Amino acid sequence: MSVGEWFAVSYTPPPLAMETKTEIIFLGTGTSIGVPVIGCDCEVCLSEDPKNKRLRSSLFVTTPEVRFVVDTGPDFRQQCLREGIRHLDAALFTHAHSDHVMGFDDLRRFTVREHEELPIFANGECLDRLEAAFPYIFDGENRYRGYLKIAPHRISGPFPLGDLLVTPLPVIHGKVETNGFLFSRNDQKVFAYIPDAKILTAETKSHLAGIDLLVLDGLQPERHQTHLSISESLALIKELEVKQAWLTHFSCRMNYKTLE
Repeated sequence: MSVGEWFAVSYTPPPLAMETKTEIIFLGTGTSIGVPVIGCDCEVCLSEDPKNKRLRSSLFVTTPEVRFVVDTGPDFRQQCLREGIRHLDAALFTHAHSDHVMGFDDLRRFTVREHEELPIFANGECLDRLEAAFPYIFDGENRYRGYLKIAPHRISGPFPLGDLLVTPLPVIHGKVETNGFLFSRNDQKVFAYIPDAKILTAETKSHLAGIDLLVLDGLQPERHQTHLSISESLALIKELEVKQAWLTHFSCRMNYKTLE
């Protein structure tokens, strides 16, 4: 186990040597409004169990060659302070919903010096929405010390990131263009991360078949219009013959002890 939001895991695929260890820290495992929810008096929101307190979903991944985050929600600053994150080589984004992008400006602490810039990877729709929300970051006029300076990359297919190859995994999640990500090394699948999805495309399923580790959306027990329910997630895990799976993006309908 590693530090993080109770679901953190330090994971090394069995066939790989220890020098290629990949560590995954869950910065947050909650849904878009977090848990506890403002104004909610349900059992989970009133629970004193720290496992029922969840920030917005995000990952911090480290390998021997690269350190990066997947998504920067509104809790991003708090998450970085909690985990002591001091350096990033890149930031990846699954989609443009607020709970995954609205901590974007807090990335400025990773480009303090005038010459520093951070590679940003997202699909075209997500980059366009980030630029609309944060035009001063994209216009190229604020290259000062302490400001966020970025190198934006529009992704449409696999791309290298340190010692990993990152493959976007198209999924259906409401009306916004959304990707999960598959992380591979030397043609071996390390893990995949899909925090928001209702339907996995046939292409995405083909990438995930038999994978060692899958992190997957599991919002709540009941069916939902834009997210996988627990039963739907478990059915997918069985269908894809995933060796190990972790669920994330929980709502306050998910009591940790009951689910476990």
